[in-house]
Amino acid sequence: MRLLLVEDTVALADQLLPLLRDHGYAVDWLADGRDALVRAHDDDFDLVILDLGLPGLDGLEVLRRWREQGLSMPVLILTARDSWAERVDGLRAGADDYLTKPFHPEELLLRVQAVLRRSHGSANQSRLRACGVELDEERQSAWLDQQEVELTGAEFRMLRYFMLNPGRLLSKIALSEHLYDGESERDSNVVEVHINRLRRKLGGQVIQTRRGQGYLFTGRG
Repeated sequence: MRLLLVEDTVALADQLLPLLRDHGYAVDWLADGRDALVRAHDDDFDLVILDLGLPGLDGLEVLRRWREQGLSMPVLILTARDSWAERVDGLRAGADDYLTKPFHPEELLLRVQAVLRRSHGSANQSRLRACGVELDEERQSAWLDQQEVELTGAEFRMLRYFMLNPGRLLSKIALSEHLYDGESERDSNVVEVHINRLRRKLGGQVIQTRRGQGYLFTGRG
């Protein structure tokens, strides 16, 4: 899953970037509201973590303009403002959730996870479940027939994205864009390698290939 972090406090960004990446998210970082306004049109982000107190353009105005321009990606607001009225303004502008500073990193991770699941219709589950496969996001491992299957970090990221999009045809380009941030080298051959490894661990039919189109997560049938 690819996230956009828009936060101008460098110390906080330095804390959040490795935290999110360690939990399997590809993260791009911006510190100015004007840059964020444009960047969201350039890449297909799964979720935006948006600070309100941004230089250049206030985060609330950025969010309003995104929604007016038809961008519907989930947005989690970070704010140092403790006024209930400002929280309501954020939700009315189109935010999916908010988190007041200071916050515990674990709470941010849980809120990110919850917003992503809600946006894909998989809320209220202790584990992510799709097509007969379970995914433990805390342990970054899969479960089949009550047996744990160990995954590498790349395999976990790919499987999570497939499981949040079951039955949806995903091209190599789409997989690459959602699994790697702007600084990562993208290689379509790497996508194939990880898909083949997932098939060996979970079963040969768990991910189907559509020639010239992409891949389809169908699970164990």
